[in-house]
Amino acid sequence: MVRFLGVALFTLVSLLFSERLALAGTAQAGPKTTRIATMKLDVSSPAFHDGQSIPKEYTADGKNVSPPIKWSTPPGGTKSLALICDDPDAPAGSWVHWVVYGIPASVTSLAEAIPSDGKLANGAKQGTNSFRKVGWGGPSPPPGKPHRYFFKVYAVDVDLSAEPQADAKQIEKKITGHTLASGQLIGTYAR
Repeated sequence: MVRFLGVALFTLVSLLFSERLALAGTAQAGPKTTRIATMKLDVSSPAFHDGQSIPKEYTADGKNVSPPIKWSTPPGGTKSLALICDDPDAPAGSWVHWVVYGIPASVTSLAEAIPSDGKLANGAKQGTNSFRKVGWGGPSPPPGKPHRYFFKVYAVDVDLSAEPQADAKQIEKKITGHTLASGQLIGTYAR
């Protein structure tokens, strides 16, 4: 009985310690501490539901305007947010359709049809997509099976003050180790 209680107590303490590390947002990786995302952002769109088809007006077959995207309030300590939309099903590998970064922590949505300017009215910046253009580039997959479009939102503890027209890889590099929360919305589109 004493041995059973000892094992149970050890297991409970181990679980509590693991939970404390997760809640603190850190994981030990050798001598360096790296921040990991511990909270989930709920990402949605009034234009389409998670896993559903993106309406034609937001694609290269329609008006090719950016869809409205919303997310839940980010956690305390968030200094800015970033949104990256990519298509992992593209024939040439992951294809980036939209990069928005330096979004103020108080902002919880992006409106429909954001102009393809380098800087938004709220101070956020749009980066270069895989079409080598700034702003939104709507879905334009080859005929066949539907492609998936991942709208990923990251709440980070750094000010994303990169120059306008940074690409997704540059932003991903800047947020590595600084993500407090993240979430995604998946839309599909086929021709």
